[in-house]
Amino acid sequence: MLDINVLLDEIVNRDGSDLHIVAGDPPTVRVHGRLVKMKEYGELTPETTESLMRQIIPERCVKELEEMQGVDFGFSYGDKARFRVAVFKQKFTYALNLRLIPYKLRTFEEIGLSDACKDLCKAVRGLVLVTGPTGSGKTTSLATMIDYINTTRDCHIITIEDPIEYYHSHKMSVVSQRQVGDDVPTFDIGVIKALRQDPDVILVGEMRDLATISAAVRAAETGHLVFSTLHTTGAVRTVDRIVDVFPFDQQEQIRTQLAGNLLAVISQLLLPRPDGKGRSAAFEVMICTPAIRHMIRDRKTHSIFSAIQTGKQFGMNTLDDSLMSLYRRGLLSRDEMLRVAEQPVEILEKLGEAVPDHLRQRHQQQQQQLQQAQQLQPHEQRPQQPGPFRPQR
Repeated sequence: MLDINVLLDEIVNRDGSDLHIVAGDPPTVRVHGRLVKMKEYGELTPETTESLMRQIIPERCVKELEEMQGVDFGFSYGDKARFRVAVFKQKFTYALNLRLIPYKLRTFEEIGLSDACKDLCKAVRGLVLVTGPTGSGKTTSLATMIDYINTTRDCHIITIEDPIEYYHSHKMSVVSQRQVGDDVPTFDIGVIKALRQDPDVILVGEMRDLATISAAVRAAETGHLVFSTLHTTGAVRTVDRIVDVFPFDQQEQIRTQLAGNLLAVISQLLLPRPDGKGRSAAFEVMICTPAIRHMIRDRKTHSIFSAIQTGKQFGMNTLDDSLMSLYRRGLLSRDEMLRVAEQPVEILEKLGEAVPDHLRQRHQQQQQQLQQAQQLQPHEQRPQQPGPFRPQR
């Protein structure tokens, strides 16, 4: 029977990010964003996938797997790496996804996070959100920021994670890491309990629901520095998503709370490099200035993007700024840059290149949508913020 350690070595040695184990298909590893089927191992049988699962699942997770038909947990592979594991049922068989979490914490420079992001780690209170699609490196960015605080400040840092991915040793700070399901029942209860444990900094692994969002905002409001993530793309959509989670009669209150407590939204993508050797991170950074706080409070989130465009002196940058920088340094191909750009027409014009008709037409439509949004009265429904920022595989 196949040994799971053999496959774990494959993902580590290939510099992969994910391992997929599904009956009827060979083990498949994602390397720099591309799926590679390891055909030398042959198609996996249902018996093999169950055996591989049984080799790593903790005893405490077996009951949840049987009752819920799926379970998530963390798994350490010696001193080589940690994995975030998702076990689930498909076609009456077990399937697994293993996400590799390197032991080594990355620096701001290695990731590409700006000095403005580093300055956020010096704040005493407020809410910092790191957003992006699944697999965009949000957890790694947060781990880097927590490690910087741990190294430079004497704080009590409490993390609430599902599962714990990066382990933080005690440096200048004291770090308490709590895992949902083992140490706390839910994210929101974890945050509420943390407020009674003398925290300075609280990391909430993910704001999945109204209760967790409320608890995280409340923690920031009561004088703590709070970090969390959302699966949104861009600052505008992030603010709108948070507000829309709440019932209509509570939306005015959450707007006011966000306007008063949100420090920044960092949205990111991971994109393949032209040489095929790794991926580069592109970032949109929104820092909450007084003007942006007014936009949030006054239901004018459609104007935030313009504020980011003109906010370089505050450390802000658009996704397109970041994409252009990567392209000029040879870390991103032209096609990939244009595929995910918010305003590809403007990028091409800056490069002095001709703009295809279909891109120019789309750009004109986006400008019309933005003008319509700016003309809406507060009680009218806002349209979706123009601009793709929707990565495709």
